[in-house]
Amino acid sequence: MKVRIFDTTLRDGEQTPGVALTPEQKLNIAKKLDILGVDAIEAGFPIVSDGEMQGVKLVATANLRAEVCGLARTDKKDIDAAIKAGLKYVHTFIATSDIHLKYKLKLTREQALEKAIEAVEYGKSHGLQIEFSAEEDSR
Repeated sequence: MKVRIFDTTLRDGEQTPGVALTPEQKLNIAKKLDILGVDAIEAGFPIVSDGEMQGVKLVATANLRAEVCGLARTDKKDIDAAIKAGLKYVHTFIATSDIHLKYKLKLTREQALEKAIEAVEYGKSHGLQIEFSAEEDSR
């Protein structure tokens, strides 16, 4: 059995209060993670800002051994941003708890499922490796 290491430092780790990485810092950390032998690096969420886009693009085009992944909501514009950043691997998500569906997204469960399927199909039609998760699914 092979254990696969998927590191989220550059995206989830940056959500720590007081932490903001420059694009160059993201690249430097990604290179060190690659040296450590991490299998996949989640470089960031490219739609968030120009700086985030730049950082993700630097990591995506750095010719690392690790797979480089980016985060995208189940929206075509998010997936397009990932493509623009040079990503070939995207993790897309949508909130699925009753509270998020009703108050945050204002969607039915069926509409959320439709958005998820559309996002995965859209990404696949652009040659991306797609990974999907249901955010807040256990709430």
